[in-house]
Amino acid sequence: MRKDTIKIPEKGKTLMVAHRGVSGLECENTAAAFIAAGNRTHFGVETDIWRTIDRQFMCNHDGRTGRICDVDLVIEKSTFAQLRALTLRDTDGKSDRAEIRLATPAEYRKICEKYGKHCVPELKSNFTEDEIRQILAIFDGYLENTTFIAFNIANLDLVRNVKPDQKCQFLAGSWNDDYPQMLAERRMDLDIAWTALTEERVKACHDRGIEVNCWTVDDPEKAAMLISWGVDYITSNILE
Repeated sequence: MRKDTIKIPEKGKTLMVAHRGVSGLECENTAAAFIAAGNRTHFGVETDIWRTIDRQFMCNHDGRTGRICDVDLVIEKSTFAQLRALTLRDTDGKSDRAEIRLATPAEYRKICEKYGKHCVPELKSNFTEDEIRQILAIFDGYLENTTFIAFNIANLDLVRNVKPDQKCQFLAGSWNDDYPQMLAERRMDLDIAWTALTEERVKACHDRGIEVNCWTVDDPEKAAMLISWGVDYITSNILE
């Protein structure tokens, strides 16, 4: 198993975000992964939030648990207690660490706040406005240090309905020439797959006052290229 992150010596103004915590070292979206980021130089820590069947919230990337656990449960069809009882696999593939469990958004927020890290929670379920209010309440008192991200822009629109000035980034897997204008109108930033970027596209966003985050960059040479283009954030499993 890898023992440490890969350091990027020259980052310029680009800030590093730990993808699902330092998921290159610890099982993703667990307290262990979040604490690993807390103990390093990352600016922010990303996670993913789902709704459970009993209307609670849990951090996990996939809609089910099978990729990181010996038991495959669908998040939105499982209770909080069922999900919390799961022991996840360590990065060596073994399920022999009893503390490696799915984390809650409240635990994630507390760890980020303790270590002074920016929260970057992805809104995965198609949430109602009431659920968005509940999630915002979890981060209340730390919202100035929180950026919500989502592929479903309706989730971000709901965030803005409740908190008009809340920082948000729209997630995208590919580029669309309409993004700079659309995001400028919404006063939102962009979080896009790094392979979809060019230096000209970064500039097009910056010209509209839109910050650019890019995922998921684990190659130091690719990170150096993106830094030279002036991206504002790099989200990575292992780079620091």
